Amino acid sequence: MSKINNSGIQIGIIGPKALVDQTSDTLKSFPNFNPIFRIIESSDHLPEIVTEIMNIVEVLLFTEFQMYKIAKQKLSFSIPVHYVPLMGTGLYRTLFLIKARSELKRLSIDTIEKKYVEQILVELGESKCELIPYNSSFNEVDEIVSFHLENYQRHESVALSGIQEVSDRLTMLKVPHQLVTPTQQDMIVTLERALLSTRTRQNKESQIVFGLINIDQFRRKAEKYSSEHDVQLLKLKIQQMLLDYTKQLDGHFINLGGEEYSFITTRGIFERETRGYKYIPLLQDMKNQLDITISLGVGFGQTAAEAGSHARLALRQSKELGGNVCYIVREDRSVLGPVDVTTYTQYERYELAITDPHLLDKAEKAGMSATYMTMLMARVARHKKIEYTAQELADTLKITTRSAHRILLKWMDADLVNIVGEEKVSHKGRPRRIYQLSFIADELLNL
Repeated sequence: MSKINNSGIQIGIIGPKALVDQTSDTLKSFPNFNPIFRIIESSDHLPEIVTEIMNIVEVLLFTEFQMYKIAKQKLSFSIPVHYVPLMGTGLYRTLFLIKARSELKRLSIDTIEKKYVEQILVELGESKCELIPYNSSFNEVDEIVSFHLENYQRHESVALSGIQEVSDRLTMLKVPHQLVTPTQQDMIVTLERALLSTRTRQNKESQIVFGLINIDQFRRKAEKYSSEHDVQLLKLKIQQMLLDYTKQLDGHFINLGGEEYSFITTRGIFERETRGYKYIPLLQDMKNQLDITISLGVGFGQTAAEAGSHARLALRQSKELGGNVCYIVREDRSVLGPVDVTTYTQYERYELAITDPHLLDKAEKAGMSATYMTMLMARVARHKKIEYTAQELADTLKITTRSAHRILLKWMDADLVNIVGEEKVSHKGRPRRIYQLSFIADELLNL
């Protein structure tokens, strides 16, 4: 299982399938990373696999501490290496699960620090629980399984393990145990540390970031005020909020006149304040406090001119989507977005513009810009599906069913979509048409 991309930071993910799959889901909120996965259920061939992947990635992440420990003993690393620690919310969840089904009298533990387990047991009101840690220098799975089995037979202890292979063996032996796995929050913290340790990230720390902010439909909003004085007060409130946000970014704020503003900061600060492009509360704050929405375009670049140009292109993406969103155009002219205003999200990643002349012509016939069509293609491609009802397409594109019908009619007029069937509904009503988006079938296979 692997994925290699030419842009972004290559990160190697090594571990058992269940944890690799969990990491893969978490990585969807880290658009800077291009992961290369290696699934290992046993540590037998670990050194060879690690050596192979270490030559093609910039940072390594082990999903299990045991594998990290073995690799560290046998290999010398020339790149940053991280593992997901089992001492946070994942450990708390595991102990709570054991407590819910049995008394916590004795626990045999491996790969987990005794002091962390003791702290959580105190919080759970189980400070009298006896802990039996695995202290041997031997890291062989057979030795660890024998340790847990012996303690179960002698003391009826419950095993607490951070190793998938050990858990599988204990299941076969019918030894009561609980596998400690990290939560998504544990994964996020580790991935953020891995990102900060990469050379690419460090080199881009001082890269220029240019932001453009446009007030959505400001004239319509201003018409609701009875006097020019009230309109000017609104502008002052808007500017104050934007100044406060720019201050958080340690940036420079500029009023460009009209309904447009800009800010300049550095990429390192912007990434930290947005939690890796995952959180921009400014959009929601504007809506909640002033009942207005803004479109935000952010550009990266090696020069101020390049960053400014990319910010203008990003702002255009936000405006075409209807506002109240943020898009980012990076230095390689790839697009990230939309950035969620309140929560972690999955990102679309696509090239800035369609270059295929035939597809450009189709976009023109459909009555929409090429960049907007590219964005829609990226969303549909993420679901690996080209047949939709209008309702399904609306859910995929996060638009209203009415808008989906309007888009489908445009595409039908331009001979971009075909009706391939009907979906019968259980309740009374007309059957729903099923549309095949044939115009992106070939492109979808390449994305």
